[in-house]
Amino acid sequence: MTRSFREKLIRKAFFGFAAVSIIFLLLIILFLFREALPTFQFVSIGRFIFGMEWYPTYEPPEFGIWPLIVGSLVVTSFSTLIAVPLGVLSAIYISEIAPPAVKEILKPAIELLAGLPSVVLGFFGMVVLAPWLQDTFDLPTGLNIVNASIMLAVMAIPTISSISEDALYSVPREFKEASYALGATRHETIVKVIVPAALSGISTAVILGMARAIGETMVVLMVAGGAAAVPESIFDSVRPMPASIAAEMGEAPFRSNHYHALFATGVVLLVLTLAFNFIADYVSHKFRETGSATL
Repeated sequence: MTRSFREKLIRKAFFGFAAVSIIFLLLIILFLFREALPTFQFVSIGRFIFGMEWYPTYEPPEFGIWPLIVGSLVVTSFSTLIAVPLGVLSAIYISEIAPPAVKEILKPAIELLAGLPSVVLGFFGMVVLAPWLQDTFDLPTGLNIVNASIMLAVMAIPTISSISEDALYSVPREFKEASYALGATRHETIVKVIVPAALSGISTAVILGMARAIGETMVVLMVAGGAAAVPESIFDSVRPMPASIAAEMGEAPFRSNHYHALFATGVVLLVLTLAFNFIADYVSHKFRETGSATL
């Protein structure tokens, strides 16, 4: 077997694996849309997306998912406010400041968070964080936006930290040496040279962390409170879209209106997640172009 033949065989094998992945993704999307489209035979798209009431078991039922969308976006936004500073700063510390002995401990510890089952974090939020929030802030319940945001932030930090660290590590060493040669301190080099050069990867890490948060199911199902209403405070209970799908799919009769409405909710969630990924790809290329031009 010649070398060129082996290379062609390997290339075709990799192409086959990639093609199979794309085919599976397309089949999943087709199935999702096939089950979701009948929804709009009994409710309009506008009323479905912007409707303020989600009561699928009422007579007549109401299928308005705006409170679910708002719940997902609010929880994701607050978790991002917590996760981004912790994830990015921890990546900077591990990549540029921490001694080798500390780095060997912190890096595996942060990545270990990604391996924690979401149900474990959900139990922690229910048993530990919820009572503490309820007692500290004198709330009727500790299952609310703050609780869900903190737990989702814990889940998003490993993604943001790991990808950001890889981006910082990939900054050419010549940039750092040139900065030090010009008399810049370590702090100035990190802030004005390394972070701007790695901004493409850091931005991608942040958006992918948000995508991870908005698609998480078990944590929000356990600690967000489950109230399908537009929140008025960060201490209100909400029901994000993944939690609603997980809680109700087992009870919805097969091919019923409720069943199709849950699939339509899944389509909306898919569109939001894809939007985050497209934004991540755009931002990555945009900062890569502007960063290379600036440097």
